[in-house]
Amino acid sequence: MLSVETISVLIIGYLIGSVPWAVIVAKRSGVDIFSVGSGNPGATNVLRTLGKPSGYLVFFLDFLKGVLAVCWFQIPLFSFSGDSSLALWGLPAAVLGHTYPLFTKFRGGKGVATAMGGLLALMPACLLIGLFVWGLTFYLTRYVAVASIAFGLSLPVCAIIGISADEPGGGGKTFLAFIVMGWIVWRHRANLLRLRQGTENRFERKDKTKR
Repeated sequence: MLSVETISVLIIGYLIGSVPWAVIVAKRSGVDIFSVGSGNPGATNVLRTLGKPSGYLVFFLDFLKGVLAVCWFQIPLFSFSGDSSLALWGLPAAVLGHTYPLFTKFRGGKGVATAMGGLLALMPACLLIGLFVWGLTFYLTRYVAVASIAFGLSLPVCAIIGISADEPGGGGKTFLAFIVMGWIVWRHRANLLRLRQGTENRFERKDKTKR
């Protein structure tokens, strides 16, 4: 049976994840993010439709949601037990909130940025390797979806190699890495279909020969 502390972490993590920063930032610019571009309320669609400053801002804020969901209860003010396993509940709750947010009728983003934020607090080494995989894959393919899927696939590999089952929460972290991987791949299933059809959006390289 889940403890009161665990339930609190789940509920608050979900609410933190539910804050729709893409919708808020786009609305401040007079744009309904659901009706432009891919219609996805995430940093990539904001970047495409509103430009880099807005897109990077949304990514940072979504990333911060993951960090907060994993760390907020560790502040002494809240007087939680200090059980390290609580952090393992905060990350999936935030990703679920971002993907199915309460405040936008459960229409949310893919959850990659929020997952990255939580991983920074839980498994920083796995995150750094995953970011390298993401960057390399994006450089080679120019597809955000492919890079995000590659990032997700790298997490269990990094966890198995780098996390000892004997360390506190080690087994739970490895299991969480598999959960995050599965969630990211599943949330990009429509992108995979568009890739097969040749209709997926792609960031083209700038022609450096043009002046």
